[in-house]
Amino acid sequence: MTAELLVDARSVRKEFGGLVACNDIDFAVERGSIVSLIGPNGAGKTTFFNMLTGVYKPTAGRVYFAGEDMTGKPPHAYTQRGIGRTFQNIRLFQNMTALENVLVGMHVRLKGNLFEAILRTPRVRHEEADARARARELLEYCGLRRKDEVVGRNLSYGDQRRLEVARALATQPKLLLLDEPTAGMNPQETAEFTAFVGRLRTEQSLSVLLIEHDMRVVMGVSDHVTVLDYGQKIAEGTPQEIQRNERVIEAYLGTAAVSSS
Repeated sequence: MTAELLVDARSVRKEFGGLVACNDIDFAVERGSIVSLIGPNGAGKTTFFNMLTGVYKPTAGRVYFAGEDMTGKPPHAYTQRGIGRTFQNIRLFQNMTALENVLVGMHVRLKGNLFEAILRTPRVRHEEADARARARELLEYCGLRRKDEVVGRNLSYGDQRRLEVARALATQPKLLLLDEPTAGMNPQETAEFTAFVGRLRTEQSLSVLLIEHDMRVVMGVSDHVTVLDYGQKIAEGTPQEIQRNERVIEAYLGTAAVSSS
Protein backbone atom coordinates (compact mmCIF):
# COMPACT_ATOMS: atom_id res chain seq x y z
CA MET A 1 0.00 0.00 0.00
CA THR A 2 1.36 3.41 -0.95
CA ALA A 3 1.36 6.40 1.39
CA GLU A 4 -1.12 8.16 -0.94
CA LEU A 5 -3.89 5.63 -0.25
CA LEU A 6 -6.25 6.57 2.53
CA VAL A 7 -8.47 3.50 2.06
CA ASP A 8 -7.18 0.19 0.80
CA ALA A 9 -9.73 -2.65 0.77
CA ARG A 10 -8.35 -5.97 -0.41
CA SER A 11 -10.50 -8.89 -1.60
CA VAL A 12 -13.33 -7.80 0.70
CA ARG A 13 -16.22 -10.23 0.85
CA LYS A 14 -19.50 -10.23 2.76
CA GLU A 15 -21.89 -13.15 3.01
CA PHE A 16 -25.29 -13.23 4.69
CA GLY A 17 -26.05 -16.90 5.09
CA GLY A 18 -25.81 -18.24 1.54
CA LEU A 19 -26.07 -14.81 -0.07
CA VAL A 20 -22.87 -13.14 -1.28
CA ALA A 21 -23.54 -9.40 -1.03
CA CYS A 22 -19.97 -8.30 -1.89
CA ASN A 23 -17.66 -10.65 -3.71
CA ASP A 24 -13.89 -10.21 -3.28
CA ILE A 25 -13.78 -6.48 -4.01
CA ASP A 26 -10.52 -4.54 -4.27
CA PHE A 27 -11.04 -0.84 -3.70
CA ALA A 28 -8.96 2.23 -2.90
CA VAL A 29 -9.40 5.92 -2.12
CA GLU A 30 -6.45 8.25 -2.61
CA ARG A 31 -5.86 11.12 -0.22
CA GLY A 32 -7.55 14.30 -1.36
CA SER A 33 -9.75 12.59 -3.95
CA ILE A 34 -13.50 12.38 -4.52
CA VAL A 35 -14.55 8.84 -5.38
CA SER A 36 -18.03 7.63 -6.30
CA LEU A 37 -19.38 4.13 -5.79
CA ILE A 38 -22.28 3.47 -8.15
CA GLY A 39 -24.43 0.59 -9.33
CA PRO A 40 -28.05 -0.50 -9.70
CA ASN A 41 -30.23 -1.09 -6.63
CA GLY A 42 -29.08 -4.19 -4.77
CA ALA A 43 -25.55 -4.01 -6.17
CA GLY A 44 -23.98 -4.15 -2.68
CA LYS A 45 -22.96 -0.50 -2.34
CA THR A 46 -24.31 0.19 1.16
CA THR A 47 -23.10 -3.21 2.38
CA PHE A 48 -19.63 -2.27 1.18
CA PHE A 49 -19.92 1.14 2.89
CA ASN A 50 -20.85 -0.63 6.10
CA MET A 51 -17.68 -2.72 5.94
CA LEU A 52 -15.59 0.41 5.44
CA THR A 53 -17.04 1.90 8.64
CA GLY A 54 -17.08 -1.15 10.92
CA VAL A 55 -20.85 -1.67 10.89
CA TYR A 56 -20.28 -5.05 9.21
CA LYS A 57 -17.26 -7.27 9.66
CA PRO A 58 -16.05 -8.70 6.33
CA THR A 59 -16.48 -12.43 5.87
CA ALA A 60 -13.08 -12.34 4.17
CA GLY A 61 -10.51 -9.78 3.09
CA ARG A 62 -8.87 -6.82 4.85
CA VAL A 63 -9.70 -3.14 5.21
CA TYR A 64 -6.86 -0.66 5.77
CA PHE A 65 -7.26 2.99 6.66
CA ALA A 66 -4.26 5.34 6.59
CA GLY A 67 -2.03 2.27 6.69
CA GLU A 68 -3.70 0.64 9.71
CA ASP A 69 -5.51 -2.68 9.48
CA MET A 70 -9.05 -1.86 10.65
CA THR A 71 -10.64 -5.22 9.83
CA GLY A 72 -13.04 -6.31 12.56
CA LYS A 73 -12.72 -3.15 14.67
CA PRO A 74 -15.96 -1.58 16.00
CA PRO A 75 -17.56 1.50 14.37
CA HIS A 76 -16.31 3.94 17.03
CA ALA A 77 -12.71 2.93 16.21
CA TYR A 78 -13.25 3.96 12.60
CA THR A 79 -14.68 7.29 13.76
CA GLN A 80 -11.73 7.87 16.06
CA ARG A 81 -9.28 7.19 13.22
CA GLY A 82 -11.01 9.76 11.01
CA ILE A 83 -13.94 8.28 9.07
CA GLY A 84 -17.23 10.19 9.16
CA ARG A 85 -20.41 9.21 7.35
CA THR A 86 -24.01 9.98 6.56
CA PHE A 87 -26.69 7.37 5.93
CA GLN A 88 -28.99 6.41 3.08
CA ASN A 89 -31.95 6.89 5.40
CA ILE A 90 -31.56 10.03 7.49
CA ARG A 91 -30.53 9.16 11.06
CA LEU A 92 -30.80 12.35 13.06
CA PHE A 93 -31.89 12.72 16.66
CA GLN A 94 -35.24 14.07 15.57
CA ASN A 95 -36.23 15.51 18.95
CA MET A 96 -32.91 17.31 19.47
CA THR A 97 -31.98 20.69 18.04
CA ALA A 98 -29.61 21.09 15.11
CA LEU A 99 -26.95 22.34 17.52
CA GLU A 100 -27.39 19.35 19.82
CA ASN A 101 -27.12 16.94 16.89
CA VAL A 102 -23.76 18.42 15.90
CA LEU A 103 -22.55 18.35 19.51
CA VAL A 104 -23.25 14.61 19.59
CA GLY A 105 -20.84 14.23 16.67
CA MET A 106 -18.18 16.15 18.59
CA HIS A 107 -18.34 13.83 21.58
CA VAL A 108 -15.66 11.51 20.14
CA ARG A 109 -13.10 14.36 20.19
CA LEU A 110 -13.84 15.78 23.66
CA LYS A 111 -11.17 15.21 26.32
CA GLY A 112 -13.08 15.63 29.56
CA ASN A 113 -13.82 12.46 31.55
CA LEU A 114 -16.93 11.53 33.51
CA PHE A 115 -15.48 12.69 36.84
CA GLU A 116 -14.63 16.13 35.42
CA ALA A 117 -18.06 16.41 33.82
CA ILE A 118 -19.80 15.70 37.13
CA LEU A 119 -17.69 18.32 38.93
CA ARG A 120 -18.07 20.82 36.09
CA THR A 121 -14.36 21.63 36.17
CA PRO A 122 -13.08 24.75 34.37
CA ARG A 123 -11.53 22.59 31.67
CA VAL A 124 -14.87 20.92 30.93
CA ARG A 125 -16.74 24.23 30.86
CA HIS A 126 -14.15 25.73 28.51
CA GLU A 127 -14.24 22.67 26.27
CA GLU A 128 -18.05 22.74 26.10
CA ALA A 129 -18.04 26.45 25.20
CA ASP A 130 -15.52 25.80 22.42
CA ALA A 131 -17.59 22.86 21.18
CA ARG A 132 -20.74 24.99 20.95
CA ALA A 133 -18.90 27.71 19.06
CA ARG A 134 -17.46 25.15 16.65
CA ALA A 135 -20.88 23.49 16.21
CA ARG A 136 -22.41 26.84 15.22
CA GLU A 137 -19.59 27.39 12.72
CA LEU A 138 -20.26 23.98 11.17
CA LEU A 139 -24.00 24.65 10.93
CA GLU A 140 -23.35 27.92 9.14
CA TYR A 141 -20.76 26.30 6.88
CA CYS A 142 -23.29 23.62 5.89
CA GLY A 143 -25.96 26.20 5.04
CA LEU A 144 -27.89 26.05 8.32
CA ARG A 145 -27.27 29.55 9.60
CA ARG A 146 -29.67 30.65 12.36
CA LYS A 147 -31.15 27.16 12.62
CA ASP A 148 -29.18 26.16 15.74
CA GLU A 149 -32.27 25.79 17.91
CA VAL A 150 -34.57 24.24 15.31
CA VAL A 151 -35.56 20.69 16.27
CA GLY A 152 -34.33 18.12 13.76
CA ARG A 153 -37.78 16.89 12.73
CA ASN A 154 -38.86 20.44 11.86
CA LEU A 155 -36.08 21.00 9.33
CA SER A 156 -36.78 20.59 5.63
CA TYR A 157 -35.57 17.39 3.97
CA GLY A 158 -32.64 19.14 2.33
CA ASP A 159 -31.66 20.80 5.62
CA GLN A 160 -31.80 17.46 7.41
CA ARG A 161 -29.32 16.12 4.85
CA ARG A 162 -27.07 19.11 5.48
CA LEU A 163 -27.35 18.58 9.23
CA GLU A 164 -26.16 15.00 8.80
CA VAL A 165 -23.09 16.32 7.01
CA ALA A 166 -22.48 18.90 9.75
CA ARG A 167 -22.67 16.16 12.38
CA ALA A 168 -20.24 14.00 10.39
CA LEU A 169 -17.83 16.94 10.03
CA ALA A 170 -17.99 17.42 13.80
CA THR A 171 -16.09 14.15 14.21
CA GLN A 172 -13.13 15.80 12.41
CA PRO A 173 -12.87 13.18 9.65
CA LYS A 174 -10.10 12.65 7.13
CA LEU A 175 -12.56 10.73 4.94
CA LEU A 176 -16.24 11.59 4.58
CA LEU A 177 -18.61 8.88 3.33
CA LEU A 178 -21.90 10.12 1.89
CA ASP A 179 -24.61 7.53 1.23
CA GLU A 180 -26.99 8.90 -1.45
CA PRO A 181 -26.76 12.47 -0.14
CA THR A 182 -28.94 14.04 -2.85
CA ALA A 183 -31.75 11.48 -2.70
CA GLY A 184 -35.06 13.34 -2.50
CA MET A 185 -33.55 16.73 -3.35
CA ASN A 186 -34.90 18.93 -6.14
CA PRO A 187 -32.58 19.91 -9.03
CA GLN A 188 -31.52 23.20 -7.43
CA GLU A 189 -30.74 21.54 -4.08
CA THR A 190 -28.82 18.83 -5.93
CA ALA A 191 -26.71 21.35 -7.84
CA GLU A 192 -25.96 23.28 -4.64
CA PHE A 193 -25.00 20.09 -2.81
CA THR A 194 -22.73 18.99 -5.66
CA ALA A 195 -20.84 22.28 -5.42
CA PHE A 196 -20.73 21.86 -1.63
CA VAL A 197 -19.03 18.45 -1.95
CA GLY A 198 -16.32 20.04 -4.08
CA ARG A 199 -15.81 22.71 -1.42
CA LEU A 200 -15.40 20.07 1.28
CA ARG A 201 -12.29 18.80 -0.43
CA THR A 202 -10.69 22.18 -1.10
CA GLU A 203 -11.72 24.00 2.08
CA GLN A 204 -11.77 21.17 4.63
CA SER A 205 -8.91 19.08 3.13
CA LEU A 206 -11.15 16.04 3.01
CA SER A 207 -11.27 12.93 0.88
CA VAL A 208 -14.85 12.06 -0.07
CA LEU A 209 -16.45 8.73 -0.95
CA LEU A 210 -20.06 8.81 -2.04
CA ILE A 211 -22.79 6.46 -3.15
CA GLU A 212 -24.99 8.32 -5.59
CA HIS A 213 -27.67 7.46 -8.15
CA ASP A 214 -27.80 10.89 -9.77
CA MET A 215 -25.21 10.60 -12.53
CA ARG A 216 -25.05 14.38 -12.95
CA VAL A 217 -23.63 14.51 -9.44
CA VAL A 218 -21.25 11.61 -10.03
CA MET A 219 -19.93 12.91 -13.33
CA GLY A 220 -19.74 16.48 -12.08
CA VAL A 221 -17.71 15.96 -8.92
CA SER A 222 -15.82 12.64 -9.06
CA ASP A 223 -12.16 12.02 -9.80
CA HIS A 224 -12.68 8.27 -9.90
CA VAL A 225 -15.73 6.00 -10.16
CA THR A 226 -16.12 2.36 -9.13
CA VAL A 227 -19.13 0.38 -10.34
CA LEU A 228 -20.70 -2.60 -8.58
CA ASP A 229 -23.31 -4.99 -9.94
CA TYR A 230 -24.66 -8.00 -8.04
CA GLY A 231 -21.87 -7.65 -5.49
CA GLN A 232 -19.11 -7.66 -8.10
CA LYS A 233 -16.86 -4.81 -9.18
CA ILE A 234 -17.49 -4.57 -12.92
CA ALA A 235 -15.63 -1.35 -13.78
CA GLU A 236 -13.59 1.54 -12.43
CA GLY A 237 -11.97 4.59 -13.92
CA THR A 238 -12.54 8.26 -14.62
CA PRO A 239 -16.12 9.51 -15.09
CA GLN A 240 -15.50 9.74 -18.84
CA GLU A 241 -14.26 6.14 -18.99
CA ILE A 242 -17.26 4.91 -17.01
CA GLN A 243 -19.68 6.71 -19.33
CA ARG A 244 -18.28 4.75 -22.27
CA ASN A 245 -17.96 1.38 -20.53
CA GLU A 246 -20.28 -1.18 -22.15
CA ARG A 247 -20.65 -3.31 -19.01
CA VAL A 248 -21.77 -0.27 -17.05
CA ILE A 249 -24.23 0.78 -19.73
CA GLU A 250 -25.65 -2.77 -19.77
CA ALA A 251 -25.97 -2.83 -15.97
CA TYR A 252 -27.93 0.42 -16.04
CA LEU A 253 -30.08 -0.73 -18.99
CA GLY A 254 -29.30 2.17 -21.29
CA THR A 255 -26.91 5.03 -21.96
CA ALA A 256 -29.23 7.59 -20.38
CA ALA A 257 -28.54 6.15 -16.94
CA VAL A 258 -24.84 7.02 -17.09
CA SER A 259 -25.12 10.25 -19.02
CA SER A 260 -23.97 13.48 -17.42
CA SER A 261 -26.63 15.46 -19.25
